[in-house]
Amino acid sequence: MNIKLAENIRSSRKARGLTQEQLAEVLGVTVGAVHKWETRLSVPELPLIVEMADFFDTSVDALLGYELKDNRLDETVGRIWRCHSEKNREGLNEVEKALKKYPNAFPVAYAGATLYHGIGMEAKDATLLRRALELYEKARQLLPQNRDTGISEQTLCGSISQVYFALGEKEKAIELAKAHNAGRLYSAMIGEVLAVEMGQTDEAVPYLSQGFTMTFNNIIYTVIGYAAVYRARRDTVNGTAVLQWGILSLRALKASDRPDFIDKLCAFFHAFLAGFQLAAGDDAAARDSLATAVALARAFDAAPDCSCRNLLFIADWHRDDAYYDALGATAMEAVENALSDMNNEKLNAIWKELDLNDA
Repeated sequence: MNIKLAENIRSSRKARGLTQEQLAEVLGVTVGAVHKWETRLSVPELPLIVEMADFFDTSVDALLGYELKDNRLDETVGRIWRCHSEKNREGLNEVEKALKKYPNAFPVAYAGATLYHGIGMEAKDATLLRRALELYEKARQLLPQNRDTGISEQTLCGSISQVYFALGEKEKAIELAKAHNAGRLYSAMIGEVLAVEMGQTDEAVPYLSQGFTMTFNNIIYTVIGYAAVYRARRDTVNGTAVLQWGILSLRALKASDRPDFIDKLCAFFHAFLAGFQLAAGDDAAARDSLATAVALARAFDAAPDCSCRNLLFIADWHRDDAYYDALGATAMEAVENALSDMNNEKLNAIWKELDLNDA
């Protein structure tokens, strides 16, 4: 509910060309009283509000500027999430009112927990963080109502673990994260807490290695996915940028210059990059990228090494694991598959020329 009485008294008075003194005379009050009303220093009594509404030929509701909020569940939850986005502490009152109206609604409990968590963590306020824990636990009980596939028992426990960590209860935070670390979702967080906050560096390494492996895979999926998006949109600028970022990110993870599966991945990325550069009218850059793709592919195929031993930040027990991909049986086949996906005659002509020259 929003009241705009002060603004409406002032605007209605001015619309009729009245001074504060003249309005005060009409209502039988002092000029100071009118001034206080218009500056929100005081509020007129109800009989005077009714009299002003009659004098200004309007309704009491219109003079008050009364706006009834939409308190349906979806709208209420939406306001809480907006407060979260804006870091607005007023949303905490909105949460408590919503919980009274919808005491057993999962969306209210979860949105409220998230808001208390965020504000409490930033303010380092233990009281707010404790309230976040209560609401997260309530959300766990109401989880069968949830329709958001991005929220599960696992993700709720991860959030609860983060709150415990913010409260300084590190052992409890780690225990909960480990118990709900399916898919290695929290490995990086567990490793960071063990290494930085608890000084257990040896125990941290396997978790950090797991987290790094997930990050590595996510880079590949994300780059390939965005390349497809930008190709469909014919956005050569962002397509070029995401592929260049992917190539730099992957090559930075090589422990040595010897060929390995990262070179195969980068050959694939360079082939796609050539397509974006050609579409942007930069034929020279496209030729250079495709030539790089050929060189990387030939070097890898001459001595294929799909183990993780040449990858930085991998734990010793993980170094002999093989990396699998669906790009092609060989690096050269991966490049050819990229070219086939792009189906660009000019790019295929450059490819044939490079292939013949290197044959």
